[in-house]
Amino acid sequence: MKIKSKLSKYLRKLKLLRFADQLRFYYTWLKMYKKNRKFRSIHPHTKLPKDYLMYESFLLDYDSYYNGGKVTAEWIVGLIRNHKEIKHKKILDWGCGPGRVIRHMPTLLEETNQFFATDYNEESIDWCSKNIDHIDFKTNHLSPPLQYENDFFDIIYGISIFTHLSEKMHTEWINELRRVLKKDGILIVSMQGNNFKLKLTPSELKEFSNGKLVVRGNTKEGHRMYSAFHPETFVKYLFKDFTILDHIVYSDDLANSNISQDVWVIKK
Repeated sequence: MKIKSKLSKYLRKLKLLRFADQLRFYYTWLKMYKKNRKFRSIHPHTKLPKDYLMYESFLLDYDSYYNGGKVTAEWIVGLIRNHKEIKHKKILDWGCGPGRVIRHMPTLLEETNQFFATDYNEESIDWCSKNIDHIDFKTNHLSPPLQYENDFFDIIYGISIFTHLSEKMHTEWINELRRVLKKDGILIVSMQGNNFKLKLTPSELKEFSNGKLVVRGNTKEGHRMYSAFHPETFVKYLFKDFTILDHIVYSDDLANSNISQDVWVIKK
């Protein structure tokens, strides 16, 4: 991981990271071709976004996108139910990408709930609006505001969204999410916490250990290659105007590079 981190650092400095990521996309496309073709043959009527939209927001793996998205949706529903009844609620997927998770919510929850989703990628929102029913999709910008009134949502979740934002955007977005969340509303977010320390260079690890947000920029903010790492001290300060209900740190099989993000459940 240290070698990959150093290579990433040099590519960022040379402003070649996006080019390297394009090459990685084509390599991944070839690698996943047979598996994805098999999924298509088994599920010919399942609507899937364009390959790069899927790759940019998650993995270029049709089964992981669709079935894995359902598993993630079920997991989020379970987290919510630990803290709040889910009935007659307005639920927002903040940073929905091409609908990997939100597309499953209407079938998992009561019809009395209302579902909303927003993302800064106009192409993703266009695809979702045309292919996923029973959800209100809207486009947002990289920075706030969202197109919703104050105190509008009962539940908001954002999976690996803060992981691609600058420190300035962390502050602006947490304030915006607080604005659109109702009193006693629940916010669920995932972040790259202590499990990701092995990915950090020595200088990054020093900053992280001192409680500072570590940001790998030099590429488009919001893109998959723009990466932020979150020490617990920083996150707790970020959430100072909320009540922290839960902080979940998953154990990982680091030998297989299966690194899970921390999950925070907080209440306004």
